[in-house]
Amino acid sequence: MTVSLDTAADRTPAAPRVVLITGAARRIGRALALGFAARGWDVAVHYGASREEADEVVAEIAALGRRAVALHAELSDEAQVERLLPACTEALGRPVCIVNNASRFEEDTAHNVGYELLLKLTAMNLGAPLVLARMLYEATPEAARSDESQRTVVINVLDQKLYNMNPDYLSYTLSKAALQTATVALAQALAPKVRVVGLAPGLTMQSADQTEDGFAAAHRVTPLGRASRPEDIVAAALYLADAAGVTGTTLVVDGGQHLVPLPRDVMFLTGA
Repeated sequence: MTVSLDTAADRTPAAPRVVLITGAARRIGRALALGFAARGWDVAVHYGASREEADEVVAEIAALGRRAVALHAELSDEAQVERLLPACTEALGRPVCIVNNASRFEEDTAHNVGYELLLKLTAMNLGAPLVLARMLYEATPEAARSDESQRTVVINVLDQKLYNMNPDYLSYTLSKAALQTATVALAQALAPKVRVVGLAPGLTMQSADQTEDGFAAAHRVTPLGRASRPEDIVAAALYLADAAGVTGTTLVVDGGQHLVPLPRDVMFLTGA
């Protein structure tokens, strides 16, 4: 018996494929967009308020020899979300992968939680991924039931804190916990046409309310001495996009951050 030693993440697709990435204009989303393009994908770059940055990402992808388009939508608005996949299909072709990367991250606790923020974060962090998954299923050919090559995939970006719970950022955490559960439920409901997987990063990029020293200190609070880096998240997403035997599970990519119990979010413990 001959065993191939290559992996899905090492293979460049023979024909161009299209990926739609939400929140792809900045930060991890930008890294994902450029990473998929470098691997031979054409990329729909969704953005909310960052039009200039989205156009820059599109230009960078074009410089890599791939096609790209910037698509605007407010992810809290269902009607706008429903226009994303048709717009992507019109510009680039039908997507075979959706990366639900965009999320809203605002601070609240059990002592000030209320409907307004909870519903706002739930609409964006949970509602948009659910609608996009449904639409991808509807767009995936029925032949995908028997032809594995025509199947599609949804990658939901989660958070390592779901495996290392603390009470900070309560509404955000609840919305991501619901998306984690939805990942399993959707994997069951949409199979075999669509695979649905989760990707849970750790602390990856410095936030606006962190000092450089605070971020560096937080990044080291892991068994590996560093949390996830953008290139780690890109490599994991590319693997999941091609991992034909993986569905309904989450890959935690955080340098082991979730293995270090903390009573509060790591940002509060490092001078944020």
